[in-house]
Amino acid sequence: MSMNIRSMMAVTVSCSISMLSPSSPSSLRAFPLLSPPSALCSFSGLSETMDCGGGPCVFPLNRCKTVHLVRHGQGIHNVEGDKNYNAYMNPEYFDAHLTPLGWQQVDNLRKHVHDSGLMKRIDLVIASPLLRTLQTAVGVFGGEDYTDRTDVLPLMVANAGNSNRAAISSLNCPPIVSVELCREHLGVHPCDKRRSISEYQFLFPAIDFSMSLLFSFQIDSNEDTWWKADVRETKEELAARGLKFMNWLGTRKEKEIAIVTHRAFLFHTLSAFGTYSHPLAKKELSKHFANCELRSMVIVDWIGCINHRNMRQDAFRDGLLL
Repeated sequence: MSMNIRSMMAVTVSCSISMLSPSSPSSLRAFPLLSPPSALCSFSGLSETMDCGGGPCVFPLNRCKTVHLVRHGQGIHNVEGDKNYNAYMNPEYFDAHLTPLGWQQVDNLRKHVHDSGLMKRIDLVIASPLLRTLQTAVGVFGGEDYTDRTDVLPLMVANAGNSNRAAISSLNCPPIVSVELCREHLGVHPCDKRRSISEYQFLFPAIDFSMSLLFSFQIDSNEDTWWKADVRETKEELAARGLKFMNWLGTRKEKEIAIVTHRAFLFHTLSAFGTYSHPLAKKELSKHFANCELRSMVIVDWIGCINHRNMRQDAFRDGLLL
């Protein structure tokens, strides 16, 4: 499916899996919801056309895309930052890497995606260009241990970002691309400032960083031009960036995509959708992600579905469809 950038109108929550408690059952729910008015374009009466009546809704498969949202494993900044928010100001946490516990969470989630068969269904993995998300992406969705060879690049070199991990192979795994739009809340906090793309390319040779360079919109986009030491991105700006990312996601041809990103990015992006959703869906969407938690959702192209249904209603009214 290649959705029009302006027609990706809904997200449906389908399941939630926290890898911090892998033995707990996942919840299965499905609630259609609208995106904010800024993404509704001229469809001001769109909500009146949805007549699911609180029951299940049915959408054509070609109008839907499955996304698996993952927050990175525990980073070194989370250890103190979860207890004292001011700790995020510590310059020692610049581009924070995963802790040993974070890597254990990654291993748990990797086992789940393989045991559940999810790994075989994913067409593409998208990761934020920060060390902790790149480590999580390759650890969960990458190949096995890398065997040195000249014809295949590793996804991650040995001990990348003080990981004490062996190199990870790029064989038998979906492609991984890095996209600047799904970065964490920008500015002020050193843990959310990225390295140069060239540094990441050395550490993660088989990851495609061309999209991060594209979205930087800067001549010298190798460096981090988005993060400012004295200016914090507003929550509204973060949500708008998240919706821009979701709209871009709708243009991708892949049907099932994993996205490895951050707590604040996920919270504000999904909350923007949740504002116009069913109360139960809003409550679920507005929950903060735990480290290395995975939630699977369905993006629905509302406009395409509604146009199709309206044509059928017109045909029925005119006696052309019984």
